Amino acid sequence: MTLIQLVITLSIVAITAQFASPAYHTLTEQQRRQTTAEQLANSLRKARSEALIRHQYVVIHALDDDWSNGWRVILDESGQGHTDENNPVLAEKQNRNLIPVAANSPVKHYVRFNPLGEPLLSAGGFQAGTLHVCQVKEALSHYQIVLAKSGRISLRNQKSAQALCAMA
Repeated sequence: MTLIQLVITLSIVAITAQFASPAYHTLTEQQRRQTTAEQLANSLRKARSEALIRHQYVVIHALDDDWSNGWRVILDESGQGHTDENNPVLAEKQNRNLIPVAANSPVKHYVRFNPLGEPLLSAGGFQAGTLHVCQVKEALSHYQIVLAKSGRISLRNQKSAQALCAMA
């Protein structure tokens, strides 16, 4: 191979890489959003199952009050929820993918399941809400984890504008 052939080949590779890079980044981010949504929905289901199996209160809460950082599932033995560090940790997931997750106010920081698997606020009222897995730097929700007042958790894949995502 001559030097000219090598330079031409490298130029073609560089040009191709410039066009492929944004598409690869988009694909990678989409995969991270899907993984985050599935893991969060599964963790919520696990927390509910643990509450039913153990017949005790179980709390899943956002790390540092931000679901984007990850979450922790704890057994609420003291009744003080995630504010009591002595409650045993059942599971923890740290989100290093930096995928934004936003939630409406009833589920903004935590979800607490009673021994019957029903989500209840600390004050005793029923808890229902939606957690949105958002697109980075845009007010767009790609996945929604919906918590019904019965405790049912559903994962939806509906791309829609969401003001909460702009704040995440």
